[in-house]
Amino acid sequence: MNRFISLIAVALIVLSVHSVCAADFASGPLNRPYSDGRAWHAGFYVGVNAQDLRFAHNGYVTESGQSWFADQPGYAPGFNVGGLVDFRLNDYFNIRLSPGLYFGSRDIKMREAESGELYRQNIKSALVAVPVDVKFSSVRYRNSRPYLTAGIMPAFDVAKKRTDYLKLKSADFYLTAGFGCDFYLPFFKLNPEIKFCFGVGDILEHKRPDLSEEPDRYKITQSLRRVSSKMIVLSFYFE
Repeated sequence: MNRFISLIAVALIVLSVHSVCAADFASGPLNRPYSDGRAWHAGFYVGVNAQDLRFAHNGYVTESGQSWFADQPGYAPGFNVGGLVDFRLNDYFNIRLSPGLYFGSRDIKMREAESGELYRQNIKSALVAVPVDVKFSSVRYRNSRPYLTAGIMPAFDVAKKRTDYLKLKSADFYLTAGFGCDFYLPFFKLNPEIKFCFGVGDILEHKRPDLSEEPDRYKITQSLRRVSSKMIVLSFYFE
């Protein structure tokens, strides 16, 4: 949780920097004055992400008296890219569909409580995601317009799964919330946006027939009651 709070702090700092830069958009000619009146428009985005796992343990003790705990101690930066279709509802609300690919990895540490014995595993992911968001925009001020978003994001991991201590399900489902700002440039609209994604399901594969010949590895899975995912995404939309 502390790591995720740190990421939120970084996100707020980034948005503050963008807010300072937005002062340059508060004067000068009004760019693209009719762009928000279109019934729909398309665009694309690129960005970075940080993926996290939250582990809930069940207190399982092996026959030899071992208790194992898993954690993700840090973050590895990932990359995301995708397209955008925006549908205007009225002057303040839009529906946004932004399918894309989210690449990332998670470094997991698994430690035995008494002996300190340590296992490591790197879990790579390539998510095909289809975020659907409601966008609420403020009143436009010259060439900038802050906004908030809320929505859902079904995702499917197409990365190849290999036999290891932990195995995650391919399908996941996120609730999302974010904020950003539209900057109106002469030829297009640039939107830096920060989005927080919270997985609502248990993505751990509890049944592991692939470990039938390596039962000692199964003790990590047996020690976990639930694993859920979280992600923070910084994207730059070009519309």
